[in-house]
Amino acid sequence: MAITSIQYGKCPSITQEAYLVSFFGDTIFTQVTHDPDTVTRWISDIESIHRNRLHCLIVGLDVEWRPSFNRYQQNPVATLQLCVGRRCLIYQIIHSDGDIPDSLVDFLSNEDYTFVGVNIYSNLDKLETDYDEIKIVHNAVDLRRLVANRYRRRDLLYAGLEELAKVVLHKEVEKPRRVTMSRWDSRWLTAEQAQYACTDAFMCFEIGRVLKAPGFLRLY
Repeated sequence: MAITSIQYGKCPSITQEAYLVSFFGDTIFTQVTHDPDTVTRWISDIESIHRNRLHCLIVGLDVEWRPSFNRYQQNPVATLQLCVGRRCLIYQIIHSDGDIPDSLVDFLSNEDYTFVGVNIYSNLDKLETDYDEIKIVHNAVDLRRLVANRYRRRDLLYAGLEELAKVVLHKEVEKPRRVTMSRWDSRWLTAEQAQYACTDAFMCFEIGRVLKAPGFLRLY
């Protein structure tokens, strides 16, 4: 895997960074931002590109937060990652200063969209707890349950994303612990963090796409 930074310029007011993340032959255009207008544009682009299949849109979803070593204190969600096709958004929600765009709230609550991820229900609960503006996401599929059902393997109910990617996508991915445990609440994420966050969201999307997650949702 590799990552290439796209330079927007040297303007100090720039509110986003962009990368091209390579993942086994796929190239994912990834935007990192805390700016609500950038989030709104990303959503608008996605809904325009996929306008003919919005009724069955699959969205890979993941979150990250700064690790806490105090069992009685959890840090809030720092980043929300969304991925549709080869476009990924890493929204630094912790730096939004409470200005979470309505477009994102509407996107997450759209009942035509299916959001897929590992441990997604707990992640969404934390997101909704940490940020009052976020409403309940109804159409969510936990990929562990989906993969376990399709492959008739109960052990996969407890698998991590790496194991699910190996089973479904036949891709072996290593998630460096130093990145997992890094400062996700930093104002400026490193390229390594951007690659890590993008790859997670893209793998979630790909597993959901391959296994036709919206159809699984309708069964339950």
